[in-house]
Amino acid sequence: MSLQEFRDLVDRHAQPGITPSAIPGVVVSRMTDDGSPDESTTGTILAVVAQGTKRLLVGGTIHDYGPGQYLIASVDLPVSGQFTDATPQAPALGFGLELRAEVIAELMLNAAAAEFMRPARGESSPSAIAVGHASERLLDAVTRMLRLLDSPRDIPVLAPLIEREILWLIMSGEQGATVRQLGLADSSVSRVRHVVRWIREHFAESLRVEELAQLARMSPSAFHRAFHGVTAMSPIQYQKSIRLQEARLQLLARPGDVAATAYAVGYESPSQFSREYRREFGAPPSRDTAALRLDPGLSNGDN
Repeated sequence: MSLQEFRDLVDRHAQPGITPSAIPGVVVSRMTDDGSPDESTTGTILAVVAQGTKRLLVGGTIHDYGPGQYLIASVDLPVSGQFTDATPQAPALGFGLELRAEVIAELMLNAAAAEFMRPARGESSPSAIAVGHASERLLDAVTRMLRLLDSPRDIPVLAPLIEREILWLIMSGEQGATVRQLGLADSSVSRVRHVVRWIREHFAESLRVEELAQLARMSPSAFHRAFHGVTAMSPIQYQKSIRLQEARLQLLARPGDVAATAYAVGYESPSQFSREYRREFGAPPSRDTAALRLDPGLSNGDN
């Protein structure tokens, strides 16, 4: 399967930015300039690039992926992302599919999965972010999924079947361990994902690693290793990124009172908040959000 049909289908159906499609869980994207690094979260997703190159910074790790490559995110992580070669004449084009844990878990019950789904003894927890090369079969399945956009009445019947095919191919592929962890209720990735969800819902509260470890049903040392192994950051670093992203959204919606926003997202010192905000986004809060209001495209990410 050539990349050309995949590229043409995305090009035809994608609007500027990220476009939810008529297929549940599927998005297509078109970016026409590199822009400045954008702070966003990944969600749990398979992203396949049709054209262009994306660079993601997760913790201290850089992930680059380009045409014919895919990125998998099995935990919702704060990331800094930027296209490196998008132009109006040659926009970055991509396909995204939400990774649903319940479908992955169902596929793992299949007897055919037994021989490669069982983790090896002593195998470490896979990272929540992985990049791989799309096989011909995977590109063919993604292309057939996009063809359904031209046959809407087929979507309810065929889209779930192709979704399962895509998931099976990546589960059994080179980065399959990252995907399979989503379907294991008691895997370290699932435990970390549970804690990540809690942090996102309670980001303004003080954190104690011991309490998070209890939530994950792990010892503090094992939890810290697992959390860093999965997310490439510590729980405190994760919380700080979520706090600053939330503060940015609040300041865009209600500009003016930086101190009140700092307290609202959990900071005890507005000066510390301003320092960390500038370190994260490259400018003080008021100047950064003023620039975003002048150019809303700066805050639109694509994963």
